[in-house]
Parts: sequence; structure tokens; C-alpha cells
Amino acid sequence: MQFTSDNAAAVHPAVWKAMMAADAPDAPYDGDALSRSLDAAFTALFGRECAVLWAATGTAANCLALASLVPPHGAVVCHREAHIEMDEAGAPGFFLHGAKLLLADGASAKVTPATLAAVIEAIRDDVHQVQPHAVSITQASEYGCVYRPAEVAAIAAVAKARGLGLHMDGARFANAVAHLGCSAAEAASGVDVLSFGFVKNGGMGAEAIVFFDVEAAKVIRYRRKRAGHLQSKGRFLAAQILAMLEDELWLDNARAANAAAAGIAAAAPERLLHPVEANEVFLTCTAAERAALRGAGFTFYDWGPDAARLVTSWDAKTGDIAALAKAIAAL
Repeated sequence: MQFTSDNAAAVHPAVWKAMMAADAPDAPYDGDALSRSLDAAFTALFGRECAVLWAATGTAANCLALASLVPPHGAVVCHREAHIEMDEAGAPGFFLHGAKLLLADGASAKVTPATLAAVIEAIRDDVHQVQPHAVSITQASEYGCVYRPAEVAAIAAVAKARGLGLHMDGARFANAVAHLGCSAAEAASGVDVLSFGFVKNGGMGAEAIVFFDVEAAKVIRYRRKRAGHLQSKGRFLAAQILAMLEDELWLDNARAANAAAAGIAAAAPERLLHPVEANEVFLTCTAAERAALRGAGFTFYDWGPDAARLVTSWDAKTGDIAALAKAIAAL
């Protein structure tokens, strides 16, 4: 019974079906009909003009997005536990040709206007210090907590006042929108470029880089090719994304994953280390307790010496959730 990561979940049948339908001759790279339709599909979703590029991984999506905002001599301000800092093996510095990450604090891996300002305002405006060019936030955060639209707007205001771009790492953007009950447009208001995640939510291998400044996408097309991420049969990536957008499958899948996480959290609320607002549950759990859960057939990640991380997926089985909740309650 797998709770290690939503990356380990199955591919949704609708995605496989769309990829099979795309298995016919068409223009290579991103010149095919499906890839060319992404701009219109996301423009309709967000209610404002978008330019959209596909990428195969979340790391590539994040770094190419940031490359549109940050020069090699600049910096990105992010939370000290952000994915781009902790889990991308230095890829931002590689893609951005040496740009630096400046680390801010905040509870549950969420930055605030105050913690951002504390980092930015400490930097002198002279050539001897790296100057920030962008802010990056993760939606939902690395601890499964969601930025409300008002929080994003407040962060955007700090960024704009200082001439900085705002990037949103939306690996679990769908889970955040499902929790908020708002529109995609409301959840991304004030954002300049969004890495819209699909792999964790039923996709096979496709993420969308959504540029709300359509001009910014032009140079990233070249950067994507130079980085080795322009796939020759791009229609298969576009097919996945469009399948997930159709009939709001992306949102239905996220709701299912969130509901599964809520079911686990309800079993032991006194153990929760962070509010459960998406599809991740962080629990206090001793080594002996973790061993007991693994002995009962559950897989998950340790999170420090006395904690566990449990991640649910769109295809979580009701019986597995019930069994895990019962096992946790019995510890």
C-alpha cells in the first residue's frame, strides 16, 4: 500500500487514450496541432492570454520558467525548503547559468511578505551583491499547505514594488485549487509564470509552463531546445495536458487525492505537524511506530527522526486509506 509519492501513481486512462489518439503522423517538435492548441486551452482556463510550452519534468519546467525572469548575475528569492533549493540538485543554477537562490523563512514552507522583505531589504543596491530578480513560491508548499489568493496577491505586491517577477511552482497546483474551491485564475492572480504540474496528478510525463507574459515565452523556446528538452514528438506531451484539462479531469483527480489525505489526517489529528490542505500528511511518528506501519504493508518516507510523510494520489484505494487510518489510530 503505497504512500511514498504521488509520482508513483498510475497514469490516468484518459491520458493513455489521448496519447494513443496522438499516435499518428503530424509535424515534429512543437509544430503539431495539439501543441499549437495549448495557448488557446490555457487562455480559456485562466481567462487571460497565455503562451504555453510543455516540458517533460517539473525540474525543467521550474528552471525554464525562472530563466525567463532571472539573468545569470541575478537571484531568486524562495523558501529555504523550496523544491528548487532542496530537491533539484542545483538545476536552477545550471539552467540560469549561475544565478543564485536567496532563502527566506516561513511556517509550513510558505514565505510571507515580511520574510521576503527581510531577505530583499538586507541586500545593498550595488555591484558587490547579487540582486534579486524574481520570487518563487510553491503551490501547494513542500508541507502541503496552500497559499490563499490574498496571500499570493500580497507576495506579488512585494515583488512588483521591487521590480521582481513572480514564479509559482505548481507541481501540486491542482490540489491547491481543489482545496481553495476557487478558479485557476484566482489561484494564480499576480503570477508572471506558472509551472503547472500534471505528472503528480495522473499524467505520464508532461508539465506545462504557462507564461502570462506571452513575449517572455519566445526566448524560452530557444532555451528549452538548448537544454535538451524540445522533444521531437511533442504531440504526446501536449496530448497528456489537453486530456487532463478536458472536463476538468485535473481538478477531479486533485479532489480525490485531497480527500484521501483528509481521511488519513482525521485518524490522528493530534499527530499532525502541518495543516492538511492538499494531498500530503506529515505526522509525528517514532521509529518503532514507523516500523509497525511498514510491517503492516504501508510504504512512505521518513521525515526526520520522529516524523513520517504520507502522500496520497488520484487513484488512492478506499480500502488502503481506511486500513492506514485504522493502523495510525491504533499506534
